[in-house]
Amino acid sequence: MQTWIPAEGSAALISSGLVPQADEIREQLERVVSSPEFPGVGRAATFLRYVVSETLEGRGNRIKAYSIAIEVFGRDPGFTQDDPVVRIEAGRLRRSLERYYLVAGQQDPVRIDIPKGGYVPTFTWSCPALVDIGGEDAGETSASEVRPGRWWRARRVLWPGAAALAAVAISLYWIGAQSSAPSLERAASLLPDRPALVVAPFANLGEGPEAQLYTAGLTEELMTILPRFKEIKVFGRETSKSLPADVGASKIRAEFGARYLLAGGVRMSGKRLRVTARLLDTSDGEILWSENYDNDLASGDLFAIQTDVARKVATAIAQPYGVMAQIDSASPPPDDLGAYECTLRFYAYRSELSAEAHARVRDCLEAALARFPKYATAWAMLSIVYLDEDRYKFNPISGQDTVIQRALDAARRATQIDPNNTRGLQALMTALFFDKQLAESLRVGEQALATNPNDTELMGEFGTRLAIAGQWQRGADLLDQAIALNPGSGGFYHGTRALAAYMLRDNHTAVLEIRQANMQKFPLFHVVAAIIYAEAGMMDDARREGQVFVSMRPDFLPNVVTELAMRNMQPEDRDRLIEGLRKAGMTVPDPNAIASTADTSDLQPR
Repeated sequence: MQTWIPAEGSAALISSGLVPQADEIREQLERVVSSPEFPGVGRAATFLRYVVSETLEGRGNRIKAYSIAIEVFGRDPGFTQDDPVVRIEAGRLRRSLERYYLVAGQQDPVRIDIPKGGYVPTFTWSCPALVDIGGEDAGETSASEVRPGRWWRARRVLWPGAAALAAVAISLYWIGAQSSAPSLERAASLLPDRPALVVAPFANLGEGPEAQLYTAGLTEELMTILPRFKEIKVFGRETSKSLPADVGASKIRAEFGARYLLAGGVRMSGKRLRVTARLLDTSDGEILWSENYDNDLASGDLFAIQTDVARKVATAIAQPYGVMAQIDSASPPPDDLGAYECTLRFYAYRSELSAEAHARVRDCLEAALARFPKYATAWAMLSIVYLDEDRYKFNPISGQDTVIQRALDAARRATQIDPNNTRGLQALMTALFFDKQLAESLRVGEQALATNPNDTELMGEFGTRLAIAGQWQRGADLLDQAIALNPGSGGFYHGTRALAAYMLRDNHTAVLEIRQANMQKFPLFHVVAAIIYAEAGMMDDARREGQVFVSMRPDFLPNVVTELAMRNMQPEDRDRLIEGLRKAGMTVPDPNAIASTADTSDLQPR
């Protein structure tokens, strides 16, 4: 039996079973290509069979774009690199494999990957085979002696000293296998590259000990607040302390590889304080954002001012819709583009809330998690996207666990990986809310807000949950705060705020906010707009929006009681919404049927 040897000198790995053998790899290949989760059309299966076979036959060095083009895609011998077919199809194959291992192949023993930068596949156990060797007789190891959770069979005999030999072989393997993929255990500890930020110590441009104290304290406060935004990577305090205040952007790029540098200065003159902050692109030193913050020390506590300034700086640059996210959306960083691009797509989807964007971001997140199963933020985002299959009827998938169960599982996975991940807590709060666990949902929301009180995405979502649960004024206050801190945010902030204004009988604000929302692709936007316009006496607008809503969601009104029962609205609020639907000219079921329904819903544009 021929065995694929990943690196010279690693035969002990083969004999110990720590590397898959050829027959096990071939079994896995058939498992993949025969799965319904692997593309059944196109050349994906042929492409994968070819590269696996060539590698197992010892011809991995032959696998080039030219040979693939000729033998898989039938190109003539005149094929050149100007034809992108191999590069494009390799990208599709990588994504297909990523999705397969996330959806259908989670329990498969062998993982097949095609690392970027080439076409030679790598083969690893999905988890390293750890075999317990103990007792007086360290002879043949049975399957029962394999540690719990290792679901593949123990194939090899370990003799005295084999563990040491295997350790040496593993060292040789990792030194020699430059092109091979890491094991899943090693990969699980890795996160995709995110935009990285270095904070330089703010310069003291004033005089006296008070100025120095404030300057050091501001830098420290920034180092506390910024890492709470999990979509970015912030270099730690030791890095910051090791830098001069006037460090050059090019030095940050060369030494740390970070894309962004946050720098600034503090000037004190009498009782006047000015903080200047600026964000630089380390590739060319361009100032991407700058702001001055002026304060009167006589009107407030020095430390309170310091915290407030740090909060404003962090929120401006690091929040989901802040400066860094906007820049990356226009020009994403090159490293791990596929994984980080998913977070950008998620926020773009949240701004649009369309079925088309939903499908794209769901596929993207599932593929990213196949590569980075410890990426807590992606699990949180996927939880929210899964939930939208049901509450918005976006691209539902049949034959799987219930939507709410998948959403809860993904949210809990996020919080298990990172208990303080703001997006994870937000996802768990939202999933619990729609699972009718209202008290626990709001408790998690309070915890999330305490963890990161500067995250406007969380403010908007938590404000919505509070409002729908009957705390309309507090929800409206949080939404106002989110909009003030993040004026460039998605329209759903304004849409939910419009609904809150309607329920608070503030028709003027409701009309202003629903006009700013303008989420034309989102069905529930139109029904909320219809209700608000009808209440304001704008009947032509109300009827128009009602007609658009019915055309987009013809199933909603005939099943309005069921739709409303999915959520947690208070009875008096429920009745007001039903009245609004009728006032807008929409037909709803008999009021007696509605009155007998114990639970009803929000129609918030989220």
